[in-house]
Amino acid sequence: MKLDILAFGAHPDDVELGCSGTIAKEISFGKKVGIIDLTRGELGTRGSVAIRNAESEKATQLLGVSVRENLDMRDGFFVNDEAHQLKIIEMIRKYQPEIVLCNAIQDRHIDHGKGSKLVSDACFLSGLRKIETKVNGVLQQVWRPKVVYHYIQWENLQPDFVVNISGFIDIKMESILAYSSQFYDPNSDEPESPISSKNFLESVKYRAQDLGRIIGVPHGEGFTVERYLAVNSLSDLI
Repeated sequence: MKLDILAFGAHPDDVELGCSGTIAKEISFGKKVGIIDLTRGELGTRGSVAIRNAESEKATQLLGVSVRENLDMRDGFFVNDEAHQLKIIEMIRKYQPEIVLCNAIQDRHIDHGKGSKLVSDACFLSGLRKIETKVNGVLQQVWRPKVVYHYIQWENLQPDFVVNISGFIDIKMESILAYSSQFYDPNSDEPESPISSKNFLESVKYRAQDLGRIIGVPHGEGFTVERYLAVNSLSDLI
């Protein structure tokens, strides 16, 4: 299956928090979108792997993505080395996306920055024909995405561009709340975490509102880039 967009997240819920509004909008345009989670989020303060898996499936159905896979890397301990890069390369060559979305370039959680660099490096390496990968014994075709964009997470990074997600904020929040074990629940008896407060959930929606305000629409999602954005004409920027 060839995808238009492939979104990577170090943990289940990273993609939903960072760019699910954009994903939902692109799917509404008929684009094929997939999600690859690097880990099961097994070190998360709240919930369990089994709960997180069920929550991820619910979020996947809500967003309507074409495919979602988990690479079962070690939460907190995966590294940017050849073995991990090859796992990413296999996914890129399998789905041949034009656009890759991935974690913030730097963030509070160490896995976010690591995941960002790992995916970015693998996107480049995936285009080198002398790196051979096989799936089910079949040699894969080399493939390099046209662009890699990084969504914004905990830290308020300065975006290089903002996507208008007006009309898609509700599905964004629904996909986030699918991970009910992770976020604010006044009846939960689990330990508190930086993302389990009511304030955190409100901040996600506020950030979308604030980015929207800056570009003159109700809601937006910000991204950073690795190279200059190219446009055909000034009208593309309106």
